[in-house]
Amino acid sequence: MTFLPSTGKCFILGRVDEAVSNEFGLGELARITVANEVDNLTFENNKDALRKTWNPKFTLRSHFDSVRNLAFHPVEPVLVTASEDQTVKLWNLQKTVPAKKCAALDVEPIYTFRAHSGAVLSVTMSSSGEQCFSGGVDGTIQSWNTPEANTDPYDSYEPSVLRGALYGHTDAVWGLAYSSAHQRLLSCSADGTLRLWDATNTSPSLTVFNERGELGCPTSVDLVSSNPDHMVVSFTSGDLVLFNMETQQLLLKMEANASCHINKVLSHPTLPVTITAQDDRNIRFFDNNTGHLIHSMVAHLDEVTCLAVDPNGLYLMSGSHDCSIRLWNMESRTCIQEFTAHRRKFHESIHDVAFHPTKCYVGSAGADALAKVFV
Repeated sequence: MTFLPSTGKCFILGRVDEAVSNEFGLGELARITVANEVDNLTFENNKDALRKTWNPKFTLRSHFDSVRNLAFHPVEPVLVTASEDQTVKLWNLQKTVPAKKCAALDVEPIYTFRAHSGAVLSVTMSSSGEQCFSGGVDGTIQSWNTPEANTDPYDSYEPSVLRGALYGHTDAVWGLAYSSAHQRLLSCSADGTLRLWDATNTSPSLTVFNERGELGCPTSVDLVSSNPDHMVVSFTSGDLVLFNMETQQLLLKMEANASCHINKVLSHPTLPVTITAQDDRNIRFFDNNTGHLIHSMVAHLDEVTCLAVDPNGLYLMSGSHDCSIRLWNMESRTCIQEFTAHRRKFHESIHDVAFHPTKCYVGSAGADALAKVFV
């Protein structure tokens, strides 16, 4: 199965000769994964396509504890971050101040969302960007109206920003996914359940999956891009499962390694492929039609914690507690850039990575209480 779509444009290109020359002591890992196979890719009508590497541009400083998750606005240079300091923050990348000791720019939040009574673990935005949702250790999902990008951070508190809470989970909400096709919100929780919500209101959940906990606790959930009625879920049991959200039917169990914990599950945006980030330092690719394992590769020196694919499906980004972010060519499955992004704290480093859906931004969230944006 090829990973390179026949059509589509991409705004990313890392030069492998430079990536190799800047290795961070990768040793055998570099020999396994780095190859010079991307220079012949062609791009059209995109001036940003031929950039050499991603470079740090913005540092988001305001959280007081680990940043667990981030999500970009669909069209604006705006993002939201979720932190263990119990807050969600909104950032406008066009509102910056010069940093003191480096070329990067510091960004201050334009709004701080406060409603959770514990660490905030997950955040996502609606397809319009008008709403965002956050899940926390307190078991609640908070629904927010996104303030305007030109909001003055010193304006008075606006009570209409908080739309309300979605109640139903009884333990930490690990992950959220928004379905633009149905205006639905998916959540997975340490209480063992997954819930499907109507994202337009704060009504009780429409559907509960794995209510008896027969599959274990869900660790990550994503919508299947090639079929908007399906979702893919990983569990503490090691199972990787496809569900039909409308019929609640379990459609397929992937050939996953049951002994290895899955930290993140991701659906490819254009192909029927599921990608997983795992504790054993591997990234694995599965065929959604057969459940077969397509490919497995050692990707980092420590557990792989997070994944993101660019909107065209050509490049994969991974983060790890080894403090590195790596960019991969999806067709050849080789690493074309590696860079250090966050400092380690209590054996943790990078919690999340993301591509902006429409702009040339890459974001990362770290245990060092920082979020960073690369251009």
